[in-house]
This record gives sequence, C-alpha cells and structure tokens, in this order.
Amino acid sequence: MKAVAVINKGADPVYLEKFEPAAPQNSDEVVIDVQAVSIKNLDRAIASGKHYSAQSADFKPRVIGTDGVGLLDGKTRVYGFGIRGMLAEKAAVKKSSLVLIPDGLTDEVAAALPNALMGSVIALVLRAKLQKGQHVLINGATGITGKVAIQMAKHYGAAKVTVTGRNDAVLTTLLDLGADTIVSLKQSEAAFSERIKEIDTESPIDIVVDYLWGHSAKMILETLKGKGLYTHKTKFINVGAMSGDLMELSSSILRGTDIQLFGSGLGSWTDEEGALFFTRLLPEAFELAAKGQLVIDTSVYPMTAVEQVWNTSIQWNSRLVFTVE
Repeated sequence: MKAVAVINKGADPVYLEKFEPAAPQNSDEVVIDVQAVSIKNLDRAIASGKHYSAQSADFKPRVIGTDGVGLLDGKTRVYGFGIRGMLAEKAAVKKSSLVLIPDGLTDEVAAALPNALMGSVIALVLRAKLQKGQHVLINGATGITGKVAIQMAKHYGAAKVTVTGRNDAVLTTLLDLGADTIVSLKQSEAAFSERIKEIDTESPIDIVVDYLWGHSAKMILETLKGKGLYTHKTKFINVGAMSGDLMELSSSILRGTDIQLFGSGLGSWTDEEGALFFTRLLPEAFELAAKGQLVIDTSVYPMTAVEQVWNTSIQWNSRLVFTVE
C-alpha cells in the first residue's frame, strides 16, 4: 500500500508507493481506508524519534500520524486512532475510538478538530466543570486549540470569554469567534496585570484555561491573589507550556486565594473522561462543525507532497492535514 513513513531513525518521513499493509491483531482492531490525517506536534515528535514512545533502540520503519479519518467497510466515514501509524492507504484503528462523521463535515476538518478538542473541551467541561453564566479566561488563545476553546466555551454556556495573546492582529479576529475581551501580552507587565485586575473586578474569573504557563501564567495568578479577605473561587487549568515549562510561584498565592490548580492532559484524564470524550463531546463538536457553528483553519496537501511540505513553515495557526489519494 502507499504510505508516508520514517525509514531511518531520526530521518524525515518519505512518501512510499509500497509499504507493508496494516492488519488487525486482536478483536478491538479494525482496518479502515484512510482519507485524511492531521499532523500535530505530537506526530512530529514521534516521527523525529524525540518522543518517549519512539525512543526504543529497536527501531523499525513506521507510518507517521496518530489519528485521522477513513472509511469503514468502504462506505461509513469514521474518525479513529491509528494503532501503528495512520498516514497510509489503510490503517488499523481501535474500535473503541471510532466516531461517526456527520454529513456536511469534510474529511479534512474532521481530521483536524479532535486534537484541538482534546485540549479544550476536556479542560473546560470535564476538568473545570464549566457552568452556564461563568467567566472563562483563555491564556494564549491565538493558536489552533485556543480558537477552538473560545467557541466551545461559548457553546457550553460561558457568559464571558476573555482571551490573551501576543499576536495583536490575530487577537482582534478572536472577537469574531466569540471572545468578549482581548488582552495583549505585548504590553508591560504592570499594564497587563492592571487590565486583568479590572476585568476580574468587573466580572470575577471562574476558570482559567492556560496554554502558555511561564511568565504570563505567573502574572495572572499573582493578579488574582487576595489581600487577606475571601476571594472568588477560580479554577486554573494548565493544558500547555508554550512560554516555558517552569515558573516560580509564591505559596502565598495558594494560601491567600481560593484557587484550584489542575492539569489537563493524557496523564490526568480518567478512563471515564476519555470515554465521555469519544461518546459525547467529540460527536457533539462534529455536529456543530457540520452546521458551520465550529470552525478550524487547515492547510491541506496530498500525502505525496510530504517531503516538500514537512520542513516548510506552515501558517502557525492552521492545522496541517494530508489527504490520501
């Protein structure tokens, strides 16, 4: 079968006319005819051998990609997780991960959305328990997942969504996606903190979804710190660390603030939360997208172009998707 694979450890993936076809190895696996596959940072890390799951000394050539869209039994469009790679004419996927794709939703968008949804709706709905009427602050909202988080926060009832980011041009476009207030991270620390304080005073922040960590997260936490009196309860959910993996955090922030710190990622999701994502949250988001009520930007190429595209700078706030022909 045709496939895109890494042949030599650490090398870039290449397009191949012939590669060993996928085959189910147990009763929880099924083979689908692949139509579209999105490429995320995770996929790049695995392909390069830098991800812990790909650091085995016993390297074997492997198909790239972790999830995508295909045809089950040649007719039913489904999304699923590839068990041994995805970007090929055929892929073995877990039956438990299959989600039907509604009419009106393209293969490319269906392939692009799930990863961004994992980084947004699980944090909002399952970790933070978002309630209607609450105020959500999204720190680092100008990226793919942040944009999806804005739309899903409003869908699940947030009364107000405040967003931060460094790209002022993109920040202004977030108003069209449902953001109510934008705050630039390019302004001085004092000005940023004062603006967050004004926003919180006007409408107390209930949930912070953080994609940056580092200095901006520290500024937000310090700004929300109380002064010896009871403060509004705030749930701070960290999803990413685009601004750095470490920061100094004063313990007085936790003692002087009714704040709860959470993480949202593979290691923090329970089996029940994972099941809810595939059975309820993802199908619901697919329906929204099919109706044009949830959007995501994509950059689409045929898989034959992988060698020309792989090291090319794709627009940073769009999801790279390869189609299988």
